[in-house]
Amino acid sequence: MNYTLNQLQIFVKIVQLKSVTKASEALDLSQPAVSIQLKKFQEQFDFPLTEVIGRRIYITEFGNEIAAAAQNIIDQIEAIKFKTQAYKGQITGLLKISVVSTGKYILPYLLTKFMSQNIGVTLSVDVTNKYKVLESIENNEVDFALVSVLPESQQIDSLNLLQNKLFLVGSEEPNLKKGASTREVFKNLPIIFREKGSGTRQTMERFFLQKKIPVLKKFELTSNEAVKQALIAGLGYSIMPLIGIKNELHNGDLHIIPVTGLPIKTDWSIIWIKDKKLSPVAAAFLAHLRAEKDAIVEEKFSWYEQY
Repeated sequence: MNYTLNQLQIFVKIVQLKSVTKASEALDLSQPAVSIQLKKFQEQFDFPLTEVIGRRIYITEFGNEIAAAAQNIIDQIEAIKFKTQAYKGQITGLLKISVVSTGKYILPYLLTKFMSQNIGVTLSVDVTNKYKVLESIENNEVDFALVSVLPESQQIDSLNLLQNKLFLVGSEEPNLKKGASTREVFKNLPIIFREKGSGTRQTMERFFLQKKIPVLKKFELTSNEAVKQALIAGLGYSIMPLIGIKNELHNGDLHIIPVTGLPIKTDWSIIWIKDKKLSPVAAAFLAHLRAEKDAIVEEKFSWYEQY
């Protein structure tokens, strides 16, 4: 056999994403280039690695076994690189973090100083919804996750970083009776929800359930950015994390609607599997957060206090 590291990386990505097109986008390669390398890789085996049915690609049982072996090879090559850097006295390794989508407004500030001080560290960040974030923690696929609601069913350790505040927001204030109750405020408002699996949606639904508020008019969108644009366009109102709407509030594109019972307050936290043996780079990052989190919050999120 004469497969290349490039072919191994391409095949592993195809297996992870179950799509040649998505793999090509993730690897920043053209789809024909990925297809050619997949074909050359498959030709080196006596058994099929994939099957194409209709327009979908399926990974065979043998293909999954080869993908697991390929990932081990890739990991060993990365380990060689990191060991070389460690020999030079640098903190090295791959730091994997899974982040709920709104957490992308926080995570870069937690990483900037650490990454600049440790040039031998490689970073992998997956921004997705809460369901997939917790799945990645449960499967031990990442070192840490950044969440706004702690999981109830998983044994985890956590480090609180910043308070999370969720307000009712829209492009303009609705016409409401003076002193209207919380139920009256929401009675005729078109409410925009995040998709199922989103932590923000879970928090919204819990609020409506606790307050016994029926929501009759609702839309569902699959990202925080999509919700913001819908609100700015005047399509409705939503309960949103303050962390993601700083610029829109300052520009006057969105406004906070005063409602009894809001804001909802939770905490942004870094979590990891309880009793997990952290890698040297993960342990170094956690130590960095413990030492620097208060200074980061004061410097980067002091604007929070006015709301």
